[in-house]
Amino acid sequence: MRIGDLAHATGVNRRLLRYYEEQGLLRPVRLANGYREYADADVAAVRHIRTLLAAGLPTAVIARLLHCVHDEGERMVPSACPAMIENLRHEHARVAETIDQLRASQQVLEEMLATALDRA
Repeated sequence: MRIGDLAHATGVNRRLLRYYEEQGLLRPVRLANGYREYADADVAAVRHIRTLLAAGLPTAVIARLLHCVHDEGERMVPSACPAMIENLRHEHARVAETIDQLRASQQVLEEMLATALDRA
C-alpha cells in the first residue's frame, strides 16, 4: 500500500508517517520510482507507535521496543522481553520525576497566587 493508503487506514497524516520513517519506526520498501510501499503489518505498527507515544515514550525508546509488542485482538500487548521491561521501568521513573517537579512548581505558583490575591 502507498503512504496515502496507510494514512487513510491509520488516521495519521502523511507527514507524520514520514517522520516515523525518519525515526526508524517504519521501514517501507522503496519502489524504483521512489514511492514508499507499506505492508499490511505497518497498520498495526502505526497503531502501536501511537499507543507508545500516548504513554509518553520518546521515539528513540519506541524504536528499541516496537518489536516487543503485538496485538491480542484490538489490544496492544507488550511482551516480557528484557528491553521492554528495562525501558518501561526507566520511562516510568522519568515520568514520576517529571510529575514531582511539576507538583513542586504548582505549589510555588499556588503560594505566589495566594500572596498576590491577599495583596489585591
